[in-house]
Amino acid sequence: MCCMNRDIVSSYCIQVRELGFRIQELISESLGLEKDHVKNVLGEQGQHMAVNFYPPCPEPELTFGLPGHTDPNALTILLQDQSVAGLQVLKDGKWVAVNPHPDAFVINIGDQLQALSNGRYKSVWHRAITNTDKARMSVASFLCPYDDALITPPKALTDDGTGAVYRDFTYGEYYKKFWSRDLDQEHCLELFKNK
Repeated sequence: MCCMNRDIVSSYCIQVRELGFRIQELISESLGLEKDHVKNVLGEQGQHMAVNFYPPCPEPELTFGLPGHTDPNALTILLQDQSVAGLQVLKDGKWVAVNPHPDAFVINIGDQLQALSNGRYKSVWHRAITNTDKARMSVASFLCPYDDALITPPKALTDDGTGAVYRDFTYGEYYKKFWSRDLDQEHCLELFKNK
């Protein structure tokens, strides 16, 4: 992962984007919706990519590479460093390591899919930690709805008598609120819950 040229990065971005769209289709179908439902609601999705470098840290307990958070976007596709673990997810109140596997991605459901699925899918709390002896890299690709995308669950997911868990909002509204607070505060979606 150390050296990337423009053609390789371009090809990678295109293929990861298509993978993300295919995952969105499968999520739509798993919710009993038309396969293009999620993609249509999210609109012309932006794709952001972050190449993260975490140098060795002699006292990793004093710092996090990235504090605990959920992703504000729809879907994250993460390529982990194959030689050094560093990703952790929160499970049953404890941080658990997600060890890298060869030829595998980590797929994180983002806040937008949690709201769109009326809470059936959950965005995952995760963090990145540093390593005492080794540097680590990761490549995260984020699929983000367009700013005016109205995030609201379809009627098929709310007509069971429970109603919508979250009020309707645009992605732009959510994104602004997400970054106006501390990253590791309560889940930002709590601010959009129906009372």
